[in-house]
Amino acid sequence: MQLISGLTNTLRRVRRISPLPILAVALIPFVPASTHGQSLFSPAIRVNQDIVTWYELEQRQQFLDLLGAPGSAEAEVRQALIDDRLRKQAMREAGIQAAPEDIQNGIDEFAARGNLNAEQFLKLLNDAGVSQETVRDFIGDQIAWRDFIAARFISQARPSEEEIDRALGQGGGGGLEVLLSEIIIPVTPQTLAQAEALADEISQVSGQDAFSSAAAQYSAAETRTNGGRLEWLSLTNLPPALQPVILGLEINEITNPLTLPNAIALFQMRGIREVASGTPRYSQIDYAQYYIPGGRSADALAAAAELKENIDTCDDLYGVAKGQSAEVLDRKSVSPSEIPRDVALELAKLDPNEVSTALTRNNGQTLVFLMMCSRTRELGEDTTRVDVANALTQQRLQAFAESLLEQLRADAIIVEQ
Repeated sequence: MQLISGLTNTLRRVRRISPLPILAVALIPFVPASTHGQSLFSPAIRVNQDIVTWYELEQRQQFLDLLGAPGSAEAEVRQALIDDRLRKQAMREAGIQAAPEDIQNGIDEFAARGNLNAEQFLKLLNDAGVSQETVRDFIGDQIAWRDFIAARFISQARPSEEEIDRALGQGGGGGLEVLLSEIIIPVTPQTLAQAEALADEISQVSGQDAFSSAAAQYSAAETRTNGGRLEWLSLTNLPPALQPVILGLEINEITNPLTLPNAIALFQMRGIREVASGTPRYSQIDYAQYYIPGGRSADALAAAAELKENIDTCDDLYGVAKGQSAEVLDRKSVSPSEIPRDVALELAKLDPNEVSTALTRNNGQTLVFLMMCSRTRELGEDTTRVDVANALTQQRLQAFAESLLEQLRADAIIVEQ
């Protein structure tokens, strides 16, 4: 089962970061306990009957700094360790703790991100001042909390058959929408290796701000001006092959680089929700591609902008293309599975008669003026019921976990030094 989104984001984000830079990262100094007139092992925070020591605060901040993870400011580390204590107290009362083999698997996964084995990874951290116990406790607490939430709430989180039908758009009552950010990196034969290396690097970044910064710097999509952020999209509008990939993402997680014609794409999950309105599936997508020479040159983009202002529907493109080569206009009405992935991704963002100029062809020398004409509804099963059930379950477990932690905070007696 996937780690619970939101409450295990730190673990998941850290897993996506290579430990190799550890050797080159300078520690951000933690305010030593001596400046507070306290020993390292004296209480810095009391959480009900438990304490957090100055040593634990120092270790957690060093650990996050070394891994380049967010949340390493002292105030954030304090809050994270308070939450850890609250979670431990709830798990202790329930008799739940992580199995040693599960903790070891978590360490192995951390290490593998940097092509290291667990022994090498732990030694690097130990040499930089972070003890093995700090790493094991951090991973073990996350795993145990995941198991605790699943054991306590799984029966309430599982969707009914009717809810799965609605999420698939088959019950007439609702469906799933996803909130994504995108980065589209243009590729030519000459830049392929460089683009692949860049995409791999971006896929390892942590958090929405870092992804948005990369989108603004590297993406060729029109959304780059908004940090790559898309509006809510119906899951059924996405290419069928991409739907289970997106459903498998946790909040803030990034896809592996996806190969498109003349581009490489990455997507980050920012949110997922059930909606009351119907989200039908489609048997046919009618769209048009008008090809403008010049690629993404200023002249070609200006011609596309002028064309966009002068037409209202796909049918108007026939008049624009009249007298030109037949290849200049390509209009198709096909099933979603027959649409090239890059085209399908752009069409997913468009309502009928809306236009995208994000794509190119002919090794970037031809600009694609892409226009959505219409969609024909049909019920479908391209996204499996298991995919949807798992996504709904994880979404609800996350909500239960966040609600329980808020309740634990409200009931706790917390004293900070």
